[in-house]
Amino acid sequence: MQYFLIPMNFEGRDIISIKDFSKKEINYILEYSKEMVDYAKGKKQNNLLKGKVLSSLFFEPSTRTRLSFNSAMNRLGGRIIGFSDPSGTSQKKGESLADTVRMADAYSDAIVIRHPHEGAARLAAEFAEVPVLNAGDGAGRHPTQCLLDLFTIITEKKKIKNKKIILLGDLKYGRTVHSIAYALSLYGAELTFVSPSSLKMPNEVINECRELGSEPTSTANLEKAIKDADVLYVTRIQKERFPDAEEYNRVVGTYKIDNSLLERAKKDLVVMHPLPRTTEIDSEVDSTHHAVYFKQAFNGVPVRMALLSLVMGGKL
Repeated sequence: MQYFLIPMNFEGRDIISIKDFSKKEINYILEYSKEMVDYAKGKKQNNLLKGKVLSSLFFEPSTRTRLSFNSAMNRLGGRIIGFSDPSGTSQKKGESLADTVRMADAYSDAIVIRHPHEGAARLAAEFAEVPVLNAGDGAGRHPTQCLLDLFTIITEKKKIKNKKIILLGDLKYGRTVHSIAYALSLYGAELTFVSPSSLKMPNEVINECRELGSEPTSTANLEKAIKDADVLYVTRIQKERFPDAEEYNRVVGTYKIDNSLLERAKKDLVVMHPLPRTTEIDSEVDSTHHAVYFKQAFNGVPVRMALLSLVMGGKL
């Protein structure tokens, strides 16, 4: 475990954007996540965070992120308080986000927050003394998803450098692809962005990739791009992000991943998806060796165990 020869101190640190971390720090987190896999599966037990409390503030619907954080905290021996529906909180009475965060800060040792507005997690960190973990903020960033995605690619492909990786779907509003594009560029992947013209990757993200030495290509032609890809990262066309319903209706269903399409791909192509999916991946793909999206969802537990342990001072 080379990254543990010189331990790094993350205690008290916020997890807001993947851009806040160096490659060396990301490597450390990913290595530490490997140590958590057997604990995440229940094969081993620990109480690294016994007596610690995590506030879970989900202002936006979530299944995998919320439940995997809950599972992670439970596997570490800690406890969770919070809410998954803001309609039952004082937000409905007009309480500000800052005041909600101040209360959670007083009641817990760390805060995980998902919010529909970009920048909300960083704002929360300004008002909290305890560490804040961003579980997704609007169309902004999703750093813990990014880390579990990196963990999945390394687990499946052994390395990222020079791997041909397609990011497909809603690249304009998709916060997962904004984070992973940056991180994959940091690791030297060859990126192809595939989307309808109205959902192209924002120039800001493309420029970030170029600053890291990557030269991503953009196309609307998935059939051509998939032929030599090592990883296909699929995202949902997110109806809830669209300001205009007509715009959504024009692009929904543009791409469909099925066995017919995958016949044109490399035998060892892996298909990823941050989930939930709707129609973009046919269920027939689930039973193929290409599908790793359910493994990817599980990987959220060990990665988030590692993060919670690190920021709250738990040590294996």
